[in-house]
Amino acid sequence: MKKFIKAGTLTALSVITGVFATVAAVFTPIALKNREESRITATMEETATLAAAVLRQGSKGGEVKEVQRRLKQWGYYKGSVDGVFGTGTKSAVIAFQKRNGLTADGVVGASTYKALGMTSSYNVLQNQTSGGSGYTSSDLYLLAKTIYAEGRGEPYTGQVAIGAVILNRVRSSSFPNTIAGVVYQKNAFTAVADGQINLTPDNTAMRAAQDAVNGWDPTGGAIYYYNPAIATSSWIFSRKTIAVIGKHVFAV
Repeated sequence: MKKFIKAGTLTALSVITGVFATVAAVFTPIALKNREESRITATMEETATLAAAVLRQGSKGGEVKEVQRRLKQWGYYKGSVDGVFGTGTKSAVIAFQKRNGLTADGVVGASTYKALGMTSSYNVLQNQTSGGSGYTSSDLYLLAKTIYAEGRGEPYTGQVAIGAVILNRVRSSSFPNTIAGVVYQKNAFTAVADGQINLTPDNTAMRAAQDAVNGWDPTGGAIYYYNPAIATSSWIFSRKTIAVIGKHVFAV
């Protein structure tokens, strides 16, 4: 009986071991495949984000406008500063790249940003290369323009707070889900209505935009702000105040 039990136990263990081996043989390739697919997906997302930050023919926006402005100031670009990366802009970029010993491909990437002196844009692109915030350099520049136009007289924390409100709106289902969509939403910002959005942001506004993108929110989650000394809408006074920074009241 003892021999039978011992033999039976060994047989059972062999069967169980065989089952686990079979399961492992089946699921290990699946796990590896899933891991590889996740890695590929992450790489594709990172590549897409990086591509969005690079300017090339066909790109549009404030970042292109700033490149054009600088190239025109230095005599490389003869066209209008319209924020549209066309053939004229590409030719000017190539001429600039040749003059500065860069790869003359007409594409504004990290090295060309750096040579143009667009340090904040260069830093954003570098951050995205290592898995940064997901916002493009054009997003950062527009955010900085809005901060400068809306709050250049405010303390630094107040300027970061304005950027944080814009980003909080991007994340809210009640507002557009892009920085451009939030900024240019009808009647959302006085600076857009009166044209001050087109002013060139200073380094303080650029730093404030970067701090907001990096996650600093001095308001604690506000989606509205206003200056009570000049606000005319009775509706805005009904919103719950959660912070007061400088001349602005921040609310939800």
